[in-house]
Amino acid sequence: MIAKLYFNTITLLGFFTVFGIGILVYLRNRKSVVNNAWAMLCINASFWSVFYFLAINSDNKQASFIILKFVEISGMLVAFLWLRFIIVFLELQKLSRIKLIFNIVLILSSIIFLLNFTPLYIKDLTSKSIFQYYIVPGIGYYLFAIYFSLIVLYGLNLLSREYKKTTAFKANQIKYIFLASVMGFTGGGSTFLLSFNINFPPYPLILFTTFPLIISYAILKYRLMDIRVAISRTGTFIAVYTIVLGLPFALVVWFRTWLITNLGTRWWIAPLGLMAGLATVGPFIYIYLERKAEARLLREQKRYQDVLKQASVGMTRIRNLRKLLDLITHIVTKTVKISYAAIYLYNQESDEYMLQVSRDKGRIPIPKLSSDNPLVNWIVFRRQPLIYDEIKRKMLDTNDITYAHLEENMRLLTATVIIPSFLEDKFIGFVVLGDKMSGEIYTHDDLNVFQVLASQAALAIENAQFYEETKEMQEQVAQAEKMATIGTMADGLSHQINNRFYALSLIAGDTIDTIKLTDTANCTPEVREMIKSVGHALERIQANVMQGGEVVKGMLKYTRKGEDNFGELTIDQILDATLDMIQFKIKLSEIDIIRNYSKDTPKIKGNLVQLQEAFFNFIDNAYDATNERKAALNEPNYRGRLTISAKPKDDFLEMIIEDNGMGVKEDNIKKVFTPFFTTKTSSRKGTGLGLYVIKKIITDTHKGRIAFESSYKVGTRFILELPIATAE
Repeated sequence: MIAKLYFNTITLLGFFTVFGIGILVYLRNRKSVVNNAWAMLCINASFWSVFYFLAINSDNKQASFIILKFVEISGMLVAFLWLRFIIVFLELQKLSRIKLIFNIVLILSSIIFLLNFTPLYIKDLTSKSIFQYYIVPGIGYYLFAIYFSLIVLYGLNLLSREYKKTTAFKANQIKYIFLASVMGFTGGGSTFLLSFNINFPPYPLILFTTFPLIISYAILKYRLMDIRVAISRTGTFIAVYTIVLGLPFALVVWFRTWLITNLGTRWWIAPLGLMAGLATVGPFIYIYLERKAEARLLREQKRYQDVLKQASVGMTRIRNLRKLLDLITHIVTKTVKISYAAIYLYNQESDEYMLQVSRDKGRIPIPKLSSDNPLVNWIVFRRQPLIYDEIKRKMLDTNDITYAHLEENMRLLTATVIIPSFLEDKFIGFVVLGDKMSGEIYTHDDLNVFQVLASQAALAIENAQFYEETKEMQEQVAQAEKMATIGTMADGLSHQINNRFYALSLIAGDTIDTIKLTDTANCTPEVREMIKSVGHALERIQANVMQGGEVVKGMLKYTRKGEDNFGELTIDQILDATLDMIQFKIKLSEIDIIRNYSKDTPKIKGNLVQLQEAFFNFIDNAYDATNERKAALNEPNYRGRLTISAKPKDDFLEMIIEDNGMGVKEDNIKKVFTPFFTTKTSSRKGTGLGLYVIKKIITDTHKGRIAFESSYKVGTRFILELPIATAE
């Protein structure tokens, strides 16, 4: 009675769970060949389970005969569809050898299917164990048993061979499927024993219900738990519930007579009460044993996870960015024993994610990814780790081109796992991890710890970058102060230099006059030639002394504040004064300066020295921007150009200063007037004070307005409005 109840429960449970699992797997991804193959197997296995239930409860020989035929047909299909699923899962269906073997299996299945409808398969029915009517096998049934065994052994062999040469993730899936298949066929195969007159009811049939759950988990759940944990949980579950179900059954078998003697017709209350009590405490026993087993199995994993957590806390104290990145990769590779690790960080100037540091064994990763790369967009949108085998599986299961792009980029990065690093909503970079040297997979707990590490690393990296930027800013301030000191010394320096130039000019002039007054008629030709050369050299010295004096005079004008010297100025006056100075810093021959305004353009009221400083910066920046574009874009026939336009606008003169240089990225446009911010990338990188000073000169000193527009890789435009000089 108890045994029949057990088998009825198991078979009905098997029908509902296995059928439901099949539908669930199919609905999760209808386009997946693997999901479809598994769904067909599950649905057929559920039919086998329900037919077996009917056979157990049939008390009519003719009905039992028909039901058992359906049991055998569905059992044959289970073996056939299981092999098909294994071949599809391992992606072997296109191999000619596999095709041949599969066709042979198909032919054998057809033969056994036909034999099932003849007396060669089932000779007769007789009472066996829990069955009132069960199989008396014929030759066809023996052939089916051999066919069934060979299919199972061949499929398990395929799994074993593929396991040795695949990735860690796929290997873990294979472990699940291998384990579950052995369990399932052990449970289902136990039904053969009664057929061959071995009087042992198929108690392991519960395993048949368990194995679809495990394989479905391996298909649907990409980030799998460690297979050792799965085995431990399954083993613990079976052990606990064997006791829960087995002890009441043993009580009935061994002490039934004693129970009837002492309890009478209500003897069944004792085993039922025992079952209820064990069922109540069973879950608590299972949880306790499971925790103990996992703590022992995952001791090493917990150790390195604790190390990573401790390391993440201490990272924020490191200020040197390079040292920090080296430390992160060192800790990850050595603690977790990973074959490869690399860190990519966002570079604002190039708008790319650049490789900063890597620790590898012969791998050559790509050096950078653009900010619009599909991989970057995916990470920013999902904010989750990426696992290569997951992406590859989804690429194969769907026609979505996104997964193809993701798979390609992860392959180029040589990434098994990518861990994104966010600081609140700001994506600062990502960590690339290779395979574990142990061959194990990255578990849920691993990924969670790595995400904590990446979050702490983001904060530490931000701190280190801020420290380095602050240090660089301090250097720029020191340089600016040094230049300001030189500027304040300009008056004294120019006076001293002019005195030297004046002395040189007098000496050269006096010597030239002496030579001119000297009679060289009686000198030899060689002496006359020498005197002539000396006179020519002195004339060149005198000319250069005069030019040097003009340069000093221009520097003096440029460096003096001139705060009170406001007057009427033409644009030409400002430009000419600026060009006189800037020619000593840049090569004016490399850029065209176009004056696009009429000669009768109104004068402005301004300070020549300060406006000269502003235009000096405009021209200097345009020169740098055009050279940067020339080097970066390598455009044929490109030449730098700066156009200055002007027109009256109410009481102001609107001036547009436009270049065709590299331009400024959209993210940086709002920062251009910020002190110490610079977009220059050359060795002549500035202090970042130029545009800040320009804005102060235009808006504060001259009560004007200034606006800035720029398009990256197109050019930059400044729009100035300065007050027009009015007649007194």
